[in-house]
Amino acid sequence: MKEGSTRLPPTSPSRHGCGFLVIDKPAGLTSHDVVARVRKASGLRRVGHGGTLDPAVTGVLPIALGPATRLLPYLPGDKTYRGTVKLGLRTSSDDLEGEVLEQQAVPSLGAEDLERALARFRGEILQVPPQVSAVHVDGQRAYARVRAGEQLALTARPVVIHGLDLLGWDPASGRLDLEVRCSAGTYVRALARDLGEALGCGGALASLRRTAALGFGLHQAISLERLASGPLPPLLDPLDVLVDLPRQRLDPAQLSPWRCGRSLPRTVEQLPEGAVAVLTPDGSLAGIARADGKGLLLPRLVFDATG
Repeated sequence: MKEGSTRLPPTSPSRHGCGFLVIDKPAGLTSHDVVARVRKASGLRRVGHGGTLDPAVTGVLPIALGPATRLLPYLPGDKTYRGTVKLGLRTSSDDLEGEVLEQQAVPSLGAEDLERALARFRGEILQVPPQVSAVHVDGQRAYARVRAGEQLALTARPVVIHGLDLLGWDPASGRLDLEVRCSAGTYVRALARDLGEALGCGGALASLRRTAALGFGLHQAISLERLASGPLPPLLDPLDVLVDLPRQRLDPAQLSPWRCGRSLPRTVEQLPEGAVAVLTPDGSLAGIARADGKGLLLPRLVFDATG
């Protein structure tokens, strides 16, 4: 095989054992708990998830099975959430699961006040992750160091808030409902905290549900009860979500060299450098290549490898 490529087991993405499930994760389970249940139901060891959800968060959790686990880095990273922010308090974890550090009266706020505050968080922003988060600090997760008694000074990171819409506001309870469309790496808990600071009274995330992630939505999701009660549902084709990648279909004479890990000439017009979805002559996914900018496609993931 070409150096740098990865040979995958002889499994076509269209067959059972390679593809995606979308689980509607309930509260109280970790993402790893869900992976374990899918592994048991499918009989496959090679199972992974895309986009970790905190135990208290519900909603879309994409699960990759078989060789599709290697496709997770190529899926679109944006996510959509619906959540409720409780104004008037600050907590150690930036949600209601943490210790209450301070409580404060919520000022009188109208729709215009809230819209002005929300506008500050739309677009590209710098965001400091929550203290209790999975961010690495000197080789350890931040939450582990915080639980050991440390107070961390985490570095702000750039994230993109593509959409931030006010869905509802209840002045009596100090709760506002939001829809957030954001880039990978965004913490909605941190957004709740910072929005509360902008409104002058503090805020914490009260509840959160993810409605879309990595190109998948709630309409494709199944419950864990459905997973456990019957045969494994048909897996979702990776090509349905690899929509951001340019595609090159092989002609019949190229299929064998591709499966041997050989570089191929580029045929897609004006193809830039970067990842390319390579298709078999019948249109199924044959793997992922990298366009080298010089007219060649270099194999990176090869399905049904033979060489």
